[in-house]
Amino acid sequence: MIKLCVGVATVDELRGWRADPWIVRTRMTPKRADELLDGGSLYRVVKGAVLCRQRILAIDTVGQGQQARCQITVDPQIVLTHALPRRAFQGWRYFEPADAPEDLHGPGGEAVPQALAAKLRELGAW
Repeated sequence: MIKLCVGVATVDELRGWRADPWIVRTRMTPKRADELLDGGSLYRVVKGAVLCRQRILAIDTVGQGQQARCQITVDPQIVLTHALPRRAFQGWRYFEPADAPEDLHGPGGEAVPQALAAKLRELGAW
């Protein structure tokens, strides 16, 4: 699943939003919830690019009728991904596994700092 992350300019700012449990609220409950719960992630679009993901732990519908809303509980661990440009859209979209960006790791498998990765992309070196 892919969703815009409005109100933050960096993944570090997103980390500041952390709550326990970390719940993302949306109006509609995904019809493919079972697929998302089977190892799926919520990919976050920050400032026009997919930059990270969080594993989806639970999807719950709260309320009834027109008052019903969806609560998606995500893993507090944020996994950085290779940047993937994405235009603005409303709500959320399904992300097919083949289209999802790979996790971002350095040569030794360690995570690359987001600022460094952004600079390398800007310079065309990555």
